[in-house]
Amino acid sequence: MSISKGEQIPEVELGLMTPEGPKSVSSREILGHGKTVLFAVPGAFTPTCSDYHLPGFVIRADDFAKKGVDTIACISVNDAFVMDAWGTSQNVGSSVVMLSDGNGSFAKAVGLELDGTGFGLGIRSQRYAMVIDDGVVSYIGIEQGPGLEISSADAVLALL
Repeated sequence: MSISKGEQIPEVELGLMTPEGPKSVSSREILGHGKTVLFAVPGAFTPTCSDYHLPGFVIRADDFAKKGVDTIACISVNDAFVMDAWGTSQNVGSSVVMLSDGNGSFAKAVGLELDGTGFGLGIRSQRYAMVIDDGVVSYIGIEQGPGLEISSADAVLALL
């Protein structure tokens, strides 16, 4: 069963690239303060994620800030080096925090794992977006298919 509106986000260790190298950070530390928009992708550098999902949040970062969003974060079951390289290739800068869920611990804790073994991806995260207010989920939109109907930047902005 996946995490629901009104539930607190789980406490797990995530990876974050810093100027000093990869750093372990607490999910509640990085996502649990203020208004956060978290979106998850099945994999860095994959077509839909690179062509539409991540760029939409980068392009609309100022619009999110105007709506009171303190942090936009992208999470994927990739290591911190991959997330950093993907963020660099997408010119993310400081607009989106690129989080590594290298072992899939967060995906599992929120009940949103995706078995991509049939495609050679192993266990990943489903595609979703959630709005988190001071550590509590106030919205979650989980994509049921391959598109971006409810987890895109525009869809989330429309809810705020």
